[in-house]
Amino acid sequence: MELQNGETDNETHQSGVTTSMELEPYLPLTPMDSSSKRRRKKSFVWDYFTVQTAEDGCIKAYCNQCNKAFAYINGSKLAGTSHLKRHIALGICPVSRERNQSNGTHTTFAKRNTANPPRKRYRATPTFASFTFDQNRCNHDIAIMIIMHEYPLYMVEQPGFIDFVKNLQPQFNMMSYTTVQEECTSIYLREKESLLNFVCGIPSRISLSIDVWTSSDTTCYVFLKGHFIDNNWNSHCRILNVIRIPSLKDDALILAVVTCLSNWQLSGRVYALTVDQSFLSDTIAMNFRNFLVANDPNFLNGQLLVGNCLAQVLCQLAQNALSLTSEVVWKIRESVKYVKTSSVREEKFLELKNQLKVPSNKELSIDNQTKWDTTFHMLVAACELKEVFSCLDASDPDYDLNMSVDDWKVAETLCTYLKYFFSVANILTSPCYPTANVFFLEVSKIQTELTNASMSQDPLVRDLTKPLKDKFDKYWNECCLVLALAVVMDPRFKLKLVEFIFSKIFVQNAEEWIRIVDYGLHDLFLQFTMETLTLSETFGEDGNIGISITELQDEEHQGEIFLTTGDGLSDFDVYISEISEGQQTKSELDRYLEEELSPKSQEFDVLSWWRLNKYRYPTLAKMACDILSMPVSTVTRDSVFDTEIRRMDSYRRSLPSATLEALICTRDWLQYGSLQSSSSTETSDTTVKSEF
Repeated sequence: MELQNGETDNETHQSGVTTSMELEPYLPLTPMDSSSKRRRKKSFVWDYFTVQTAEDGCIKAYCNQCNKAFAYINGSKLAGTSHLKRHIALGICPVSRERNQSNGTHTTFAKRNTANPPRKRYRATPTFASFTFDQNRCNHDIAIMIIMHEYPLYMVEQPGFIDFVKNLQPQFNMMSYTTVQEECTSIYLREKESLLNFVCGIPSRISLSIDVWTSSDTTCYVFLKGHFIDNNWNSHCRILNVIRIPSLKDDALILAVVTCLSNWQLSGRVYALTVDQSFLSDTIAMNFRNFLVANDPNFLNGQLLVGNCLAQVLCQLAQNALSLTSEVVWKIRESVKYVKTSSVREEKFLELKNQLKVPSNKELSIDNQTKWDTTFHMLVAACELKEVFSCLDASDPDYDLNMSVDDWKVAETLCTYLKYFFSVANILTSPCYPTANVFFLEVSKIQTELTNASMSQDPLVRDLTKPLKDKFDKYWNECCLVLALAVVMDPRFKLKLVEFIFSKIFVQNAEEWIRIVDYGLHDLFLQFTMETLTLSETFGEDGNIGISITELQDEEHQGEIFLTTGDGLSDFDVYISEISEGQQTKSELDRYLEEELSPKSQEFDVLSWWRLNKYRYPTLAKMACDILSMPVSTVTRDSVFDTEIRRMDSYRRSLPSATLEALICTRDWLQYGSLQSSSSTETSDTTVKSEF
């Protein structure tokens, strides 16, 4: 291939034919070109190289700075320009490298290469050409990012974030603080409307829980959550309001609840309310009960309305137990610190463990004193490794924390009872909020163990557990009725488990307590039955239901009488009729309680069972729906073990109340996804309010 005053470019088409490229200002066309036009060179390496013909007749490229020669064209073979680019861009050229080091800058070539990348790079990503920039969509995505990850609103005005976004998309017009605040509020209002329609469309009542956060001043923040079960028997827990109040004095909490009832159209629909009663004085608690009874006077004269937070009760018990044994706990904590804060001492500790062949798989860890479960795990691990600590005491003269046999006995006794508290609290950390039926057995275990231990002959056990029992008795006496009603709604246990547990806890007074639960259960069922009858009468007046089920059954029996034949079994027919009538007079509740218990299984789903049996027990199913959704705790699952009062940080305190509520509520709602799948029901469930 003949070349004149220039070279061919390094680009090769799929056909294998190379195109001519000018190396001097213009290059005459080669014979293989079919065009009569001259082509201007496009590769920018020629700003740094000069093409010359060498003595051997080959065409070479010479660096303008170091004058090094590079192969370019040898006969009909084209070497290309990639190696020329690397010579300059990667700093291989010694002259260019020294010049850049002295000036502290990069090569001009590198900058130009970044600003004008080779055509091949554009050809590798052809999809960007069809990308359509959408400013509104980007605004929405930034607002979602800020909400979900709790970033500060002012981040959109920070120079680093602005530069980052501009480099990603130069067309993006960065949002201001006001704009992103308005976008977040707009998302909140849309999500709230969707959730409100969802809540208004379910037939069950709503139970509320109240969590209170404090701040560095006297201001408090009330988190009101709604707990309910939808038409498909899916359990839900949503933050409904975050309300700033000046203090917990007077009736500020009640006003917060009134606001929630108004915002979410819940007047007359509140079934139960759970609150950390350590925040409430006796007067405020009584005012709470009176207000809620006045709002909805149906349910057992308000006995179910105000419940205590189980997580807070367990936290207080754990803190009290740790306080009673604080000296031993301190020794163990310091011993663990001694081992864990030095790699040499930790290796020596592990060597001793292996020599003693201690079977424990526990690993020592320093506890976080703001979470009592970490202290519990630290104590358990230390107790299992107590032999190693004893040997460490003898082999390491710097270790002077002498743990006696009595100290280890105190620690092991403490772990025994902390384990009961931990087992129950750990249920509250599950990803799905647990239904109320699972807590009766677990809470009753604590009551039983503390009762027995408080009467122990061992003074160590008795002195540790007696104060704990006195504190837990208050919670048990207030909540055992609620928890008992919930476990009756579990077909694996029903009333039988209540009878069994009460016989162990109350002993001589067991029958009286069982009778209270039975009376409360039937009274509650009667109230639900009256609601169902009222609803049925309403449908009857509309003409949708013109005849009752009882009337249909009477007509069927009349037809049977007319069809009776003279076979001499008329007395038997009367006998069978009497038995059938006796069975029909039994209520749904009685029939449910008399049926055999469902098999016990860890995989058992009580909500799925009621979804499948709601047509057998329509009234009882509605009752179970409300009872099972009652919350036993007010805190989030990541705060179950916290020993410190939750505080609002300074940034959030600076936000307007409406903005703060919008950010917190929307983040909670978005993590559960769309409500459409939960709200959609089968065709047979379209009249769920009358059947369920």
